[in-house]
Amino acid sequence: MIIVLSSLATPENLEHLTGLLKQRGLDAHLSKGVETTIVGAVGALSSTEDKEAFMGQLETLPYVESVMPVSKPYKLVSKQFHPERTVIDVGGVRIGDPTKVILMAGPCTVETPEQLREAAKAVKASGAHILRGGAYKPSTSPYSFHGHGLPALKMLAEARKEFGMPVITEVMDVRDVETVSQYADILQIGTRNMANFTLLKEVGDSKMPVLLKRGMAALYEEFLLAAEYIAARGNYKIILCERGVRTFEKYTRNTFDINAIPAWKELSHLPIIADPSHATGRASLVPGVSKAAIAAGADGLIIEVHPRPSEALKDGAQSLNPAEFQKLVDELEPIAQAVGRTIK
Repeated sequence: MIIVLSSLATPENLEHLTGLLKQRGLDAHLSKGVETTIVGAVGALSSTEDKEAFMGQLETLPYVESVMPVSKPYKLVSKQFHPERTVIDVGGVRIGDPTKVILMAGPCTVETPEQLREAAKAVKASGAHILRGGAYKPSTSPYSFHGHGLPALKMLAEARKEFGMPVITEVMDVRDVETVSQYADILQIGTRNMANFTLLKEVGDSKMPVLLKRGMAALYEEFLLAAEYIAARGNYKIILCERGVRTFEKYTRNTFDINAIPAWKELSHLPIIADPSHATGRASLVPGVSKAAIAAGADGLIIEVHPRPSEALKDGAQSLNPAEFQKLVDELEPIAQAVGRTIK
């Protein structure tokens, strides 16, 4: 349930309410807006009758304005719980800012210090705000390149220091969360791990910003419930990512779901990033899908950029070269402005 507090509610009132919820075995999650403070009561009461009775008791409290049941199974990431859009500040980069489109760019996989430095320098010059790069890479084939691991994390940290860009990289195993958190600014949960609930809980406990990619065939509700696993641990710094779903079409790597962007805006308060690289699997299609995503309301893009895509150890076919990325950024700016945003 959601409990809306009166504007006159005091810290002591909030402490009293939290105590009442804990007595019923419920967790209290606080959402403070500009004008309204909302408490989300998460957990299960013994029966519908007990729930209705408890809601009635709460409504009699002088500091409670209203009490509402939450119709969605995901509560903390729902727009009901947090009516205002969430903005996540990562090293001064505001993801979800309604005036800004955020660009995350870099190579799919960190290969060498020289390759990463060249890519970071190029995307920074073109207007990217966050550097992406894979240290641990999941692959369908066990014989594919799976990344350099810790040495790649150290390369990313060096690039962050040199170019002043926050870093996003994927974490695949609960045993690596602490280590990756030491070198990265945003933890990425890949599509194959969207339903790895143990990992979701672990990144929730880390309190690090998390970019959560939609599963290959996940329904909106399933995806938002995955985000709820992270939020339920007290970590609301979650970024939703649409990267395409698996369909019958084989020309593209996946099918980008443009509906997801406005739909998630209706259902949730969390920022939304689009991944046109994995959605299409083709560098030639990345610009068109990028433009569509920004027009649909995406808060940003995560794009693969490699200095020489033909030499990439992984996903070269979907990577832009620096000149192509610069051209795309130039073409995106007027579209961003048309929806009330800027990139640079």
